[in-house]
Amino acid sequence: MNTILRQYLKPCSAKVSVTAVSLIIGLCLSTATQADEAYAKQLLKNMSDYMSAQKNLSFSYDTILEVVTKDQQRLALAGSGAVVISRPDKIRNSRTSGFADVEMLFDGKTLTLLGKGKNIYAQVEVPGTLDHLLDVLREKYDRPLPGADLFMSNPQAQLMDGVNNIKDLGSGVIGGVECDHLAFRKKEVDWQIWIAQGDKPYPCRYSITSKKITGSPQYSIQLSDWKSGDGVAPDDFVFNNSTNAKKIELKDLPNTEDLPSNFVRGKVK
Repeated sequence: MNTILRQYLKPCSAKVSVTAVSLIIGLCLSTATQADEAYAKQLLKNMSDYMSAQKNLSFSYDTILEVVTKDQQRLALAGSGAVVISRPDKIRNSRTSGFADVEMLFDGKTLTLLGKGKNIYAQVEVPGTLDHLLDVLREKYDRPLPGADLFMSNPQAQLMDGVNNIKDLGSGVIGGVECDHLAFRKKEVDWQIWIAQGDKPYPCRYSITSKKITGSPQYSIQLSDWKSGDGVAPDDFVFNNSTNAKKIELKDLPNTEDLPSNFVRGKVK
């Protein structure tokens, strides 16, 4: 009887042991994943808190906008610009690409968009904070500021909305600056961010991949020449029409994005 029992118990014990090991491994992996997510969230919060605390900011940026043609050719359109921000309600943004040369000014009341190539400009009244302006540009006028989520009063809230997966990818180097590299997933987009290590955790690079568009094109913005606080040179955010530019309606102002005029946006899949 004991022999028979041992014959049945040995395989059973082995199964229990294997199951127990599997559970332990699964638990360890789950715990490690949760720890990585928590750490990534904290790094993003540190960046958000730092950005929110800066009253004055200035930086240069380079952008890459990918487009996918009907025959599945992937093209990259490059642009550059510079931004000066004075919270809570002032910004100057210039952007130049092969298809656009524009400047945007906002003094807390009036938004001015200047098309330098054709020496034309448009103005609309948008009194309020910088957050309000960025929302209006994106939602009402479909003219989003590059990387706008990074410059809201609470970047973390904007970036984390709808996130369902988080990864800490360790370190990376952007423009010679060592950064923490984080990756996030949402239903419609994947996005990544590289945050400078140290006591000034500003964003060095931010990229977004559109999963709902055929070919999954990516948009990225890389920041450089970062300054904050007293390091930011004084700026005048009021439009001065020194070139005698012609005033037009905002809807008639062309070439304010990095797409050539003969490109047609495709449908979201």
